[in-house]
Amino acid sequence: MRTGLVRLTRSVPKMLDLLVEQLNFGARRPKLAVTCSDIPSRYIDTLRQKCDVTVCDGTNRSDILRAISGAEGILWLTADRLDSEALDAAGQQLKVVSTMTSGMDYVAAEEFTRRGIALGHTPKVVNDPVADIAIGLMLAAARRFHEGRLKIASGQWEMRPQWMLGQDVPGSTVGIVGFGGIGQTILKRLQGFDIGRCLYTGRNRKPESDEAGASYVDLTTLLRESDFVFIACPLTGETARMFNRETFAQMKPSSVLINVARGGIVDQPALVEALKNGMIFAAGLDVMTPEPLDTNDPLLSLPNCVVVPHLGTATKQSLLDMFTITANNVLSVLAGGSLVAPFHKK
Repeated sequence: MRTGLVRLTRSVPKMLDLLVEQLNFGARRPKLAVTCSDIPSRYIDTLRQKCDVTVCDGTNRSDILRAISGAEGILWLTADRLDSEALDAAGQQLKVVSTMTSGMDYVAAEEFTRRGIALGHTPKVVNDPVADIAIGLMLAAARRFHEGRLKIASGQWEMRPQWMLGQDVPGSTVGIVGFGGIGQTILKRLQGFDIGRCLYTGRNRKPESDEAGASYVDLTTLLRESDFVFIACPLTGETARMFNRETFAQMKPSSVLINVARGGIVDQPALVEALKNGMIFAAGLDVMTPEPLDTNDPLLSLPNCVVVPHLGTATKQSLLDMFTITANNVLSVLAGGSLVAPFHKK
């Protein structure tokens, strides 16, 4: 059974209506800014029942900075840099900002602390959809879906027993780099695949791992022993380019890499080299550098690399869940309360 924020937002229209209905601003109408217009209009209309809402119709940074000017609360729905320039553009009356993401590598969190501005985000709600796409990428890469499609298109379909053999999931060793909410949910999904064991690594041992049946190891051990390696950790100074020529050399030639975290955690040219040279078997990527990826990027020419355009949270329910939590963060603070999902920089 789902718990916490996710459980509260299963019926998003009713949840958002109830949230706004319970607000008490008196005669005052707080000024909100929403940085992207690609949201169902009925949700914006709900906010407008008690707030003055400016929605950014443009797509570039200058449009966003103009739209947020004078706002008391901002629903930051894009991955544009949220820094001192943005806070200056909003003005000194700004009280709260909430992003619509779990990862916060594009946010200058220290600026919020320095200025006393509340900062929220949307953790937990992303766990299910991101774990789902991680499993999809695992299967697609291990069983050579992309390469098989290319073979069909080029008339190279062969009828022999050892053609296009992939890697087996049952009995395998799975390594998860970053055993937070997403990493733990990936392991839950894998329970139906009869994996042999799960290893994980991160900044410290997680108490949840004992119940989940996962073993804490160092990165070198995880790379050396895992058949499947999932990247599910935040992008930080410590994890930037964590996966590089040296780490790929420690992995099994039969291993599959899946990245659903951030593209910057992987040295992309080194990954291309590892895939071309057979240092690892295949990769499945939901994230890359840059985004959008250049149409001529070498990753797109590799038959053993499955690439999708950052679709981790791209489901209808997830979008609405995330928007509701974002709105809840902002409105709660403006009504004199606290953030529902505060961001704490680790």
